Amino acid sequence: MDERSLPVTAVRSVGPDAVAIDIETPSAFDAQPGQFVKLTLSVDGEDESRFYTISSPDVEDEFEITVGIDPEGAVAPLLADLEAGDSVRIAGPFGSDYYEGEERAVLLAGGPGIGPAVGIAERALDEGNAAAIVYQDATPIHEDRLEALEAAGAVVHVLDGDADLTDAVADAVADGGQVFIYGFADFLDDATAALEAAGVDTDDAKVENFG
Repeated sequence: MDERSLPVTAVRSVGPDAVAIDIETPSAFDAQPGQFVKLTLSVDGEDESRFYTISSPDVEDEFEITVGIDPEGAVAPLLADLEAGDSVRIAGPFGSDYYEGEERAVLLAGGPGIGPAVGIAERALDEGNAAAIVYQDATPIHEDRLEALEAAGAVVHVLDGDADLTDAVADAVADGGQVFIYGFADFLDDATAALEAAGVDTDDAKVENFG
């Protein structure tokens, strides 16, 4: 989809310094959980663009992005101040490492990577498949959705920001499945090491590096 202006339908807190933004889905927007969009705002007369991964299980009627708020950032604080009825400029979707109906999704998420992880897990369970999440963060977000996923049968491990991933990852992959990794570079390195320690070939993992 070429860039177009889309209305915001809701903005809500999902934890410390994080909001979820619901955006009206335009026609012919066929995004899958795990793909991302380019969002552009005008800041002091200059365009500022950021990429955000879709965090809703589907895009029917509207789709959700999850935004971590850095008070010193140029864009995120403005997004946190949005209200229903405001507009944002969106292009996409982009990305090839998304959920494609796999029978079991193993989601390793660091920090803001929990957005796409919960969206994919919800979609998997909705389709009668299975999901496991390992989430590492000093200040967890989307805790209500994680609790609901665990209650619905997903394997869920929430770890402190400096916790070792090895045991939780080994438990998550014990029953196999397609591995997804979402997070910053250091987390990707730790997650890959934990997968290798569990005897998992990481070549087939679907990975999104947040920088």
